[in-house]
Amino acid sequence: MLSIVPTPIGNLGDITLRALEVLHACDLVAAEDTRHTGILLKHHGISKPQTSLHEHNEASRSADLILRMRDGLHVALVSDAGTPAISDPGSRLIRESRLAGLPIEVLPGPCAVITALVGSGFDTSSFYFGGFLPNKSGRRTRILTEALDLPHTSIFYESPHRILKTLEALNEIDPECEVCVARELTKHFEEFLRGTPAHLLAHFQTRTPKGEICILLAGRDARPRSS
Repeated sequence: MLSIVPTPIGNLGDITLRALEVLHACDLVAAEDTRHTGILLKHHGISKPQTSLHEHNEASRSADLILRMRDGLHVALVSDAGTPAISDPGSRLIRESRLAGLPIEVLPGPCAVITALVGSGFDTSSFYFGGFLPNKSGRRTRILTEALDLPHTSIFYESPHRILKTLEALNEIDPECEVCVARELTKHFEEFLRGTPAHLLAHFQTRTPKGEICILLAGRDARPRSS
C-alpha cells in the first residue's frame, strides 16, 4: 500500500492527525531527504525506517518499492515540505503504483500553492500553477508574458537568488501589473508583499530576499482597463 502524506511547509505543527496516524502505522517512509524528514518524525515521537526518494533516484527506487509493496509493505511517501509530487518527487512512484494495481491513499494537507493563493488576496475562483520558473531569462520572460495575458491568477515558485531578475522582467513586460511575493510561509518571518514590480524591486533591493518564495500575478481580468 502507498500513502501520500503531506508535511508542513514551515511550522512543524501544521500536520494533520491522519498524517500522524499513517506515519505511525506505516512500515517505511520514502522521503525526499531522510535527514529533513527525520527531524519531523523525531518532533512527533515517531521512529520509522526511511529510504530516500528524490529526483535523481526515483526511477530505480520506485521499481524496488513497488516490489516491496506487492509483498505487503505499507509505504508512506513524503517530501521535504507540502504535498508530494507538486513540484517535488513522487509522481513517478504514484503513476507506477497505479499501473501495478496497488492500493493508494492520498491525504489532504499543506500546500504552498494554496496557502500563497489564499493569502495573496488575488482572485481564487480559478488559477494557474506553473511550478518553478526556468533559469534561462528568455524562457522565463516568455512564460511570464503568457501568464500576464491569462484571465486568472498565476502562481510560480521562485528562488530568492532569482526573484530580482523575475521582478525586473515583469517590470519590462508590464510595469502596471499587480504582483504578490509570498515568502517564508507559515514561518516566523512570513511575508506577503503586494504591488507593482517596481515597488517590490525597491523593497528587495534594500532587504536581501531569503527563504522559499511564491510569486503570484493578478489575472488580466482583475487589472484595471486603460481608457
